[in-house]
Amino acid sequence: MNNVQLNIDYLPLSHLQNPLILEEVIYPDMYRNYYWSDDFSAEYYVAQARAGFIAVTEQFEGRELLIPEIQYSYALLDFEELHVSRKVRRLLAQKGLTIEISQDLDEVFEGINQRHQQSWFTPKYLDTLYRTMALLEDFHVVAVMVRDQGRVIAGEIGYMIGATYTSLSGFSSGERAYRNYGTAQLVLLGQYLQQEGFAFWNLGQPYMDYKLALGAKIHTRGAFLERWHEGIDLL
Repeated sequence: MNNVQLNIDYLPLSHLQNPLILEEVIYPDMYRNYYWSDDFSAEYYVAQARAGFIAVTEQFEGRELLIPEIQYSYALLDFEELHVSRKVRRLLAQKGLTIEISQDLDEVFEGINQRHQQSWFTPKYLDTLYRTMALLEDFHVVAVMVRDQGRVIAGEIGYMIGATYTSLSGFSSGERAYRNYGTAQLVLLGQYLQQEGFAFWNLGQPYMDYKLALGAKIHTRGAFLERWHEGIDLL
């Protein structure tokens, strides 16, 4: 397999571990955002995450590949900008909702794949996330959940590095009785992160309206990386 076939460049672990290549070649290249790798090791995953990439998966010629992206822009939430709508305030007050944070990812993984057909969040990707937990790294994968009568109604999976939190994927129930539970989960998570002293929340791609409605602001790649490298060395 080569770069011509995929039309994106292969990204080896050695490049992710080389600050000179990152800062002088990869980060300034605004013609490229996607890269590919067949390395699903925990070491590779943590390295690309620490470098500011957010990885998904893609099927290519019968093989599952990791697709790390160094985005052109990012949606970042500073917690003083967190917006809580009246509907969500009322829901939180009426239902007394709380979040559960766990390193057991299975229930949220199942919810994501039930709600999103052909999800990039595959069992192989999940296995990689679990294997990162064995590394002695400042890297913590978590599932964030809101339950009702024991059932996970809304949740997401993401990771914490230093004083940053990055969302990967999530879901909320489509049942009418649970309208706004997904937004409530996001609000409760934002409040938790603020209370715990996190610097900001990386919501990834900025084109989804709910992120801006939550209070996130769009940052260019350069502005993001400046804050990112400072944030991952805090806490």
